[in-house]
Amino acid sequence: MAVQYQGYKQTGSQKAQATAHLAQTMSLLALNSQELTQKIESALAENPALELVDGRFCPKCHRQLKGSSPCPVCSFKESQIAGEDEPIVFLNSPSDNIGPRSGQSAELSEDFPTADKEDLPTYVLRQIGADLAADEMEIAAHLLTAINDDGLLEAKLEDIAQFFFRPISDIEAVADLIQRSDPLGVGSESSQAALLVQLEVLMKSDDEDYSLYRQAVMGGMEKLGKRRQGDLAKKLNISIEKAKEITQYIIDNLNPFPARAYWGSKRNLTNDAPTTLQKPDIIIGHQQDDQRLVVEVMWPLFGLLRVNPLFKEAVKNAPEAKADDWQIDLEQANLLIKCLAQRNHTIVRLMQIITILQREYILNGDAHMKPITRAKLAIELGVHESTISRAVAGKSVQLPSGKIVLLSQFFDRSLHVRTALKTLIAQETKPLSDTKIAKLLAKEGHEIARRTVAKYRNMEGILPAHMRKTLLAKV
Repeated sequence: MAVQYQGYKQTGSQKAQATAHLAQTMSLLALNSQELTQKIESALAENPALELVDGRFCPKCHRQLKGSSPCPVCSFKESQIAGEDEPIVFLNSPSDNIGPRSGQSAELSEDFPTADKEDLPTYVLRQIGADLAADEMEIAAHLLTAINDDGLLEAKLEDIAQFFFRPISDIEAVADLIQRSDPLGVGSESSQAALLVQLEVLMKSDDEDYSLYRQAVMGGMEKLGKRRQGDLAKKLNISIEKAKEITQYIIDNLNPFPARAYWGSKRNLTNDAPTTLQKPDIIIGHQQDDQRLVVEVMWPLFGLLRVNPLFKEAVKNAPEAKADDWQIDLEQANLLIKCLAQRNHTIVRLMQIITILQREYILNGDAHMKPITRAKLAIELGVHESTISRAVAGKSVQLPSGKIVLLSQFFDRSLHVRTALKTLIAQETKPLSDTKIAKLLAKEGHEIARRTVAKYRNMEGILPAHMRKTLLAKV
């Protein structure tokens, strides 16, 4: 996240708070609306310092709203800030009539994952597929099929390099891309390696505490238990208190078994569970008079999440035996609310850029998709690439047509080419060979190789020319 703490020298406590803020914000950022609701409901049940005030409130300015209209203040401000061709992007609170805009009926994209086919390898491949070259896709698939139930790689990178007759650096590059997708650390060769990847993403390498946390992980999991904190303190030449702080951070924020983390949006559903149409995380519509896009980032809660004022007052006069626990509850409640605000701000900024870049796709369909990458948006927003991956993961968008697609589809760099390919094949009078299709696509401005045509054709479930010819002969 682009959360910077500059201009003053931080104490150890301040750095710990900044690290906890970053870690929790990153965790919340990866959740879709349904998962976020479950997370908040769990926090409300466990923390007496939190309360949910009934009613419909603006999730940004906390103004109580009437009816189903968006906040008249925040949405108006956004419309004033946006230029004539820029989208109006704002947070919106749920109402009874959330659904397709302009009388359109909701329709799931053909690529939208359903409960019976979304597994971890598929989920990861969806995130990184657009960033892989054609010859890297097979390597990624090989690596992902070698992941065990804990999310760890059971094959050796050296063996995979020999199998593909490729230098080990090529395999490591693909493995690194997998490990930095969601869930963080997936595809690592060991639990320790998975923890190190997560630590590298969550903490800045120039943070003076980073080396201590890294040494703690490198020292072995057995030293992170409560009974071994003395050994950890001696090994790192730090105080017991610092050893406890490091241990607690690792326990709270890192997962040695990435596949056991909560990833995706449908992994807990069984194959027998019905596939239901969930409300989208983001709704894109447009103003009827000038076609200006209006983007609503949906806040999932009906009510105002806040620190309970009575509890806050009670902390001042808390019994000595409960003072520390109550203070911790209060700090955690404040932290959650701040992190949720940071999460929402990041998604709003992300959608402002995506909607500008992909305006033609949003209004006119797949053929108008522009090739963009997470890396490009990370530079644009001034954040780490993993922040973009987390913000995108598992979230759905409703387009003005009523069609619901995954947010990750906005990064599909081949969609416009595949759409053109499908159009050519749909219009063919006799089956076109992959070589001929490549030449026709080149005339349309899509310079791709014959083997890439074959790859895209397979992705769309289209048979090769000789098999299409056989089918035509039988008709």
